[in-house]
Amino acid sequence: MMPRGRVALFALACGVTVANLYYAQPLLPLISKDLGVPEGRTALVVTAAQVGYLLGLFFLVPLGDRLVRRRLVPWVMAADAVCLLAASIAPDFSVLMVATVLIGLCSTSAMILVPFAAHLADPERKGRVTGIIMSGLLLGILLARMLSGVLAQLTNWRTVYLVAAGAMVLLGLLLYLRLPNEEPRPVIRYHDLLISVAHYFGSEPLLRLRAAYGGLVFATFSVIWTSLAFLLAHDPYNYSAGIIGLFGLFGLAGALAATLSGHLADRGWERQVTGGCLALLVISVALMGLGAHHLAPLIIGLVLADLAIQSVHIQNQQLIFGIDPPGRSRINTGYMVTYFFGGAIGSATAGLAWEFAQWEGVITLGLFYAGAALLLWIATAIRTA
Repeated sequence: MMPRGRVALFALACGVTVANLYYAQPLLPLISKDLGVPEGRTALVVTAAQVGYLLGLFFLVPLGDRLVRRRLVPWVMAADAVCLLAASIAPDFSVLMVATVLIGLCSTSAMILVPFAAHLADPERKGRVTGIIMSGLLLGILLARMLSGVLAQLTNWRTVYLVAAGAMVLLGLLLYLRLPNEEPRPVIRYHDLLISVAHYFGSEPLLRLRAAYGGLVFATFSVIWTSLAFLLAHDPYNYSAGIIGLFGLFGLAGALAATLSGHLADRGWERQVTGGCLALLVISVALMGLGAHHLAPLIIGLVLADLAIQSVHIQNQQLIFGIDPPGRSRINTGYMVTYFFGGAIGSATAGLAWEFAQWEGVITLGLFYAGAALLLWIATAIRTA
């Protein structure tokens, strides 16, 4: 049973935690100047967070099927606070990269909470609860970009990580006090937990398909948002870090769409919503291609792209959580590892695309990832027709 207050707490926790991965996006030009690193190389800060998240997904999230989550999650958040503090005082780029990898690793506590919520929710409300919690997560991403940009404009980029460390300490204490107790579960050896992640991925075609969609759409997301700060910091825009951070608000449609997407998932419209949103993603990235010189199509494209990406993500999670309820944390691990592997590839290649061809190269790369996802959906629809 999931009372509204508990659902709100889960949504807040996921939003604040996942925000740690996105504080850097509007800060990249400032980090480049402060640490004396080329702009294209600073995109690796985003990649480092995603690589760390991948490691956490594989090595930490499966523990949610074994350990008491009321204790596990606050301890991981405490470690996250220490890593954020280290990033705030990093003397050079190498130290910042190491701290960022560890921040990403510890921020996977959010992915322990999402399947926990699905476990607590009534079966007929599973999609709705997942959608609400994902809305909170997405709002966290949006506010991370906005708040980090504004705070860096008022102070400096290091203050952003210092404030984030304090937020994790407070949230960890709140969750320790408010998370519900759990019924005893079968004891599974840690080694067997990791092996079973690979087993689920190898034996469940639905998991592999939805993970492929997720990886490709998140690669598209990372390509655009990692490079956006570079575009807006130069001609013809020349925006400050504060203004660049405010662009995160244009992704609000994605957060609002998450709840609606959860409703549609409960009604069994997963295939139609997925196909329509993948087509919308291709269109929105093409529209953003005009953004090198025109602001309106850039904004419209950002709104539509976030809406499409987050809707696909909700459909994916709704389906995979129904595969094997006792193994939801491990199934979520398999999905999210692929999801963030796509994101890491997207952010890493975004830096290269910007270095070689500026915004035109970024858009071409985004169209490649989004187009691949749409072609996969078409091929799957033809094969199963």
